[in-house]
Amino acid sequence: MKQVFKNSKEDKKTRRHIEKYGLSVIMIEATDYLPSFAYSIGLWQNFNHPEIISFGLSLKTLHALVNDSARLVKSGLCIETGKDYDHFFENSNCQFVAVAPTYIRNYFGYACDFYNTLDFPALQLVWTDRNSQFPWNPRYQEEFKYRQPLLDRSVDFKFREEKNLGVFTTKQWLEDNNPILRVVHEEGGDWQFLTGNQVPDDARLVCIEEMTSRDITLNEVFDLDYGQTAERKFVGDIWVRMNNTDQG
Repeated sequence: MKQVFKNSKEDKKTRRHIEKYGLSVIMIEATDYLPSFAYSIGLWQNFNHPEIISFGLSLKTLHALVNDSARLVKSGLCIETGKDYDHFFENSNCQFVAVAPTYIRNYFGYACDFYNTLDFPALQLVWTDRNSQFPWNPRYQEEFKYRQPLLDRSVDFKFREEKNLGVFTTKQWLEDNNPILRVVHEEGGDWQFLTGNQVPDDARLVCIEEMTSRDITLNEVFDLDYGQTAERKFVGDIWVRMNNTDQG
């Protein structure tokens, strides 16, 4: 998800907040496909502490959670992973997990620009469901499953769907090892992974995990929203994203 930062209004506001409060909170609204999230900038610079991110709740609540975490940091506390914290929510606990480095680029776009590096640590605040179950517990409620991706795991498969989801690709990729140069995420949710030299009869159905296991760079478009397409010229090239309706 592209977050344009440098020389923007958000850039100036963020720097003012960091100077005044020690941090700024970036908030990203949910789409029909992707969950809302919010994260801090400034904790690493000013307190030598990992930045904080959280997902899937209202922006007002996420903003409060990041600020509440920052207050602990400002008081001199180093937030620990794998520990229950019971004062963020009235009737439930939360825990923090360490964000895997590969997810920094995906979710901390403004912070990457601010620090001019991807090499900074972050923690994810993970909340429980109505039954006080964390997402890694078997009884976690299904309705919350996709609202809170866990950034400490699944680094080889970042897509939000189940690994056995059927997606469309081409005979050229499956049998001839041609590279995927175009990825389409349909409004209805279907995925197409195309080589660009296919005809309709070349369509093949495979599970989405097979796509990423053979070409891990396809993980770079895991956050392609409904109704969007991404294209590249070769494996390793930068993906160019566009709305499906904008294509000629």
